[in-house]
Amino acid sequence: MLNNTFLLRIATAGILLMHSIPGMFNNGINDFGNFYLDEIGFSPVGVPLAWAIKLSHVLCALCLLFNKFTKPAAILTILILIAGIILVHFKEGWFVVGAGRNGIEFNFLLIVVLITILLPKGLKKNTTT
Repeated sequence: MLNNTFLLRIATAGILLMHSIPGMFNNGINDFGNFYLDEIGFSPVGVPLAWAIKLSHVLCALCLLFNKFTKPAAILTILILIAGIILVHFKEGWFVVGAGRNGIEFNFLLIVVLITILLPKGLKKNTTT
């Protein structure tokens, strides 16, 4: 039986995989570590940190696909997305494309989707009588 987060989990897993896997083969992860993370103060661990981030996205995607360990995976990914907003996207504004570039809107949406996966019934208290 499919639960009410099935489509969100599949879509989010696809996004996380497509955001991570290409960089593993086109040197994007190494470039992010060397040319961004190292430059903003994470040297000499920029590249290992970049790989840890991307591998955590792949792991989260697998957790979402198989509906296993979704809560810890979602929490870790939310924390990484918040760090991405603070370190990378906030200074670029809201928009990813259109009225801006590389802004926070995509991370914001992913965070809300992951919270929805974490709390599929919302914050409503159990009021059995």
